[in-house]
Amino acid sequence: MQLGFVGLGRMGGNMVHRLARGGHDVVAFNRSPGPVQEAVKNGATGATSLEDLVQRVTAPRNIWLMLPAGGVTDQYLNQLMDICSPGDLFVDGGNSKWKDTKARAERIQSRGFEFVDCGTSGGIWGLQVGYSIMAGGSPAAFARIEPAVKTLAPEDGYGLVGPNGAGHFTKMVHNGVEYGMMQAFAEGFQVLEKSEYPIDLTQVGKIWQHGSVVRSWLLDLAVSAFEKDPKLEALEGWVDDSGEGRWTIEAAIDEDVPAPVITMSLFSRFYSRDRNSFSWRVLAALRNEFGGHAVRVDGKESGVRSAPV
Repeated sequence: MQLGFVGLGRMGGNMVHRLARGGHDVVAFNRSPGPVQEAVKNGATGATSLEDLVQRVTAPRNIWLMLPAGGVTDQYLNQLMDICSPGDLFVDGGNSKWKDTKARAERIQSRGFEFVDCGTSGGIWGLQVGYSIMAGGSPAAFARIEPAVKTLAPEDGYGLVGPNGAGHFTKMVHNGVEYGMMQAFAEGFQVLEKSEYPIDLTQVGKIWQHGSVVRSWLLDLAVSAFEKDPKLEALEGWVDDSGEGRWTIEAAIDEDVPAPVITMSLFSRFYSRDRNSFSWRVLAALRNEFGGHAVRVDGKESGVRSAPV
């Protein structure tokens, strides 16, 4: 099928490569020209602007966007609606907030266009192993883009999960689960690393990859990281978040669903960004004030130890 594609970042560029390799006619555009040139090398047709892309794609058009959530996605969709024809279909494959997606769908459909939201998971490995795709929209709209989705996903790795918004909602919860799994691996490996035993984390990870109930792709990635840097000394322990963990917790609150693991995994990421946080200094000061517990000043321990509190 023919497909316009807007946004050639870390995932978008690889998705275009996989689509072109699968025999699809992809017209690709990116704000900076370098990724477009790379897409052309991988079999796509390059576009110099959104107007150029629209001219090169035959109506009724199918145009896939892989852009950052929020204003950037709205900006490009608004521009496309001004130059496209009613009946054209837009796909948002980024990590948009599901509530924004529902509002976008209403706005887009009110102008005579079709819309599908595709929660997309796979990261930079998707080119090789495929992308897990959770779509939201009407069955008719999804059928139009299903040939492309089928090429992007591994076997049984995609589906229409509900109406508009359901795709991004499902991907949001997926990422919340991912937060918890990552945190559990991080804590477990730290317990091993700090133990009295000279445990080789790479070796243990490889053992767990075979037959263990915790074997997973995340474990495979942990082993890959340990193989490159056994003590992860080249990294700083600062962890960002894309926003999807926050949105999952918001949904859990709205639905009265207890989600302590996902919530604490997000808060742990916040801890990572402020190693010398004021709240932890207050805790240290209080323990020292009421119990004379040891504190650290300029990296050196001082104070009198007493019974723990």
